[in-house]
Amino acid sequence: MALVAMSCFKSPLSFAQQVNDPTSVNSGAPPTIPSYKIKTPNTKKQMLEDKSVKSEENDDLESEEKYDSAKNNSQTGSGLRRLQQHGLGFGLGETFLLGNYANNGSDKITIDILYSYAASYSFDLLLNAHMSEHKDKNDRMKLMGLTSSIKGRFVEYDNFSPYFLGGLGFYAPQAKRKVGDDQEWSDRKITFGLNFGGGVELRLNEHYVVGVLGQMHWPFAIEQNEGSDIKGYYFKLLITGMYLF
Repeated sequence: MALVAMSCFKSPLSFAQQVNDPTSVNSGAPPTIPSYKIKTPNTKKQMLEDKSVKSEENDDLESEEKYDSAKNNSQTGSGLRRLQQHGLGFGLGETFLLGNYANNGSDKITIDILYSYAASYSFDLLLNAHMSEHKDKNDRMKLMGLTSSIKGRFVEYDNFSPYFLGGLGFYAPQAKRKVGDDQEWSDRKITFGLNFGGGVELRLNEHYVVGVLGQMHWPFAIEQNEGSDIKGYYFKLLITGMYLF
């Protein structure tokens, strides 16, 4: 009787013993459940890693935004300027005769033909063709020129930009002045010369630009067989308008 009572009150294996005892499966006991260790994350390290990842993502977003902004600026707003763009227009204003040129003619309003080519975002090629005749009593002064200049912008604010220019060109000045007792035209010869100046321009839209240009022209002296040599210079102050295409 004592043995029967002991067998009835014998405690079963604990759940932990069953889990760790492989023989319990073979003995018909319930299957064992493996135990796992839960690793506690290093929150400080993860925070640093998250911050570095976020900073890299922010840098990528900023670079993309800067690229998009630069791309948009190259097409709109202050970036209406496009490369390899041609421009054809005119300049209307006063031509001031200086030096010996002033002895043979008076200042007058003249018109110039202008052509531009956008070689870069800062520099343009500017061509100028002009012809005018100036009178002063019996004297005459004819001016002809075809010049090329490099136009560079100081800074561009919105659609407004000041610029400077300088270059070389070909000139054919001719004067009718007193030689002895007669009024005679000088020999027409082509000479080289310098030009320089500056101005401002305002871009109205993608195709139209207006501005103000001040340009000095300095042809080299032309020697004459009879009478005095033709030498002098002149200054042009023009209101400019140009169509871009």
